[in-house]
Amino acid sequence: MHVTTSTLSLTVADVDASRDFFRTHLGYEVAMAADGFVSLRRDDAAADVVLLRSGSEVLPPEQRDRRASGLILALTVSGIEAEERRLVEAGAPVTMPLREEPWGERLLQLTDPNGVVVQLVEWATPAVEEPLPTATATAEEFAMHVITPTDENVTTSPNARMTGLAAPSRGSAELSTWTVEMEACQTGPEHVVSREQVWTVTSGVLEVTCGAYSEKVGAGQTVVLPPGVVRRIHAPLAAEAHVAMRADGVASVPGTEGTRVLPWAR
Repeated sequence: MHVTTSTLSLTVADVDASRDFFRTHLGYEVAMAADGFVSLRRDDAAADVVLLRSGSEVLPPEQRDRRASGLILALTVSGIEAEERRLVEAGAPVTMPLREEPWGERLLQLTDPNGVVVQLVEWATPAVEEPLPTATATAEEFAMHVITPTDENVTTSPNARMTGLAAPSRGSAELSTWTVEMEACQTGPEHVVSREQVWTVTSGVLEVTCGAYSEKVGAGQTVVLPPGVVRRIHAPLAAEAHVAMRADGVASVPGTEGTRVLPWAR
């Protein structure tokens, strides 16, 4: 299969109102039009949009009375601050002002007269990595650290046993690593972590729920958990895992205020 273009077809009550919204605020132009039908396009990578009046016979009978809802047309743009200023000055129906998510997505939303949600997205520029140490660095800066866990590095909770390995208090500058041991049927609480975590299961099985998704991860498998998403870890069988995270990560529990440090990662 070779796809030459992508088109989003929207069923709306008032085709003319949505047509004017897309032309006025989003730079779309009419490619074709007929009674109850408009095809819109832009001269860039944006998906084409077709507007169909609800009740149209071209729609399957069971969908003729349905209208566009529960979806978002997302357009990735550059210079999103300028786009927001332009839209506000033009009186566009901005229903979600510009915001930035923990994973680097910057977005704002508009809603057209028929309830169609359009989201403008720009991804935050990654931070510039610091240069590698030069030959002028001191011997201490080049020194490696060998870490041997002790009982002082162990944290036991009702749900798991964490043994801290690398951490700022034990010689690392950027990363924290630790091991997690869970007995069969133990379940951790729902929580959110501010930094990406990488879990490698070294024995047993973990059932990992992240957002709306749940996966069983077995020994030898690795799961990457994104920041800012509610997750829960359950051990249907006794299991152990190795976890890595940026050292400045903190946790929070949905429904409560404030954040909590991870003692084994400090």
